[in-house]
Amino acid sequence: MSGAVEAKLAELGLTLPAVVPPLAAYQPAVQSGVYVYTAGQLPMVEGKLPVTGKVGAEVTPEEAKDLARTCALNALAAVKSVTGDLDRIARVVKVVGFVASASDFTGQPAVVNGASELLGAVLGDKGVHARSAVGVTVLPLDAPVEVEIQVELTEA
Repeated sequence: MSGAVEAKLAELGLTLPAVVPPLAAYQPAVQSGVYVYTAGQLPMVEGKLPVTGKVGAEVTPEEAKDLARTCALNALAAVKSVTGDLDRIARVVKVVGFVASASDFTGQPAVVNGASELLGAVLGDKGVHARSAVGVTVLPLDAPVEVEIQVELTEA
């Protein structure tokens, strides 16, 4: 099933990817009441990380921003996996972005903007959210970025 949200993705030249399989003992997304919580989404593309390393060292902030965008797209795929329809998103409530950072890198908010801007472009006002952008030492598989989202759904 696809609707207005997926049409907007297509208009932006994007397609919803397959859900990234879990790396451990968890689900990609879980619904509780009218909320869907995603697991942290890595910037996997066709089952692989396109880039690894620390932002501000091996990975440029611009590359990392693009990777955060990919994480958000993967998060939307995870949401669809439990709702069946992205048009049920009433709003994105919260985004948490983790950035594997070189010790002197302080541009985490600009990196996580990749995810926030994608959600805004795809969902409009429904994509406006609260957010945290956190610098960390290392992420799974040496990923530069990881993003999780929480969305509120309309009634089915």
